[in-house]
Amino acid sequence: MRAVAAATAAPLLILGCSSAGDVPATAADSVTISDQWAKAADSGMSAAFGELHNAGDREVTVVAASSPVSATVELHEVATDSGGTPFMRPRAGGFVIPARGELSLVPGGEHIMFIGLHGALRTGTDAPITLTFSDGSATTFTAQVRDFSGNQEDYRPDGGAQPPAHSD
Repeated sequence: MRAVAAATAAPLLILGCSSAGDVPATAADSVTISDQWAKAADSGMSAAFGELHNAGDREVTVVAASSPVSATVELHEVATDSGGTPFMRPRAGGFVIPARGELSLVPGGEHIMFIGLHGALRTGTDAPITLTFSDGSATTFTAQVRDFSGNQEDYRPDGGAQPPAHSD
């Protein structure tokens, strides 16, 4: 009788402790992106934007991004120098998406930066982007390329220590 009770209880204990249906196995399983788009550009640099949603119970951190459209992809933020001039710089530590929260990637704020475009990003085409999370998982999405003329900040890869170069 004890053997039958133990055999019956074991699967119930396993099911009772399992939260596989409630807790995503990786950060990539909990994060989705919506309203994603990239800025059209003929050459040089461009950027991608969108809404990152975290359905998980723990915050997740995006630590890197990559895309076949450019030689380098960086996670960026916009800051202002002592004179109040906005500039872009790499985001130290990556992008943190709060548990059951969102992070907006927007022009003039945090964004994904393409540096060294391999070719023109034309309006109406798609740019694939892969995000890598601190747990090693990754997710890929496509961003539709759109025309956008705003936010022409300086880029300062040194984190803003140097003032912008001025041309005469």
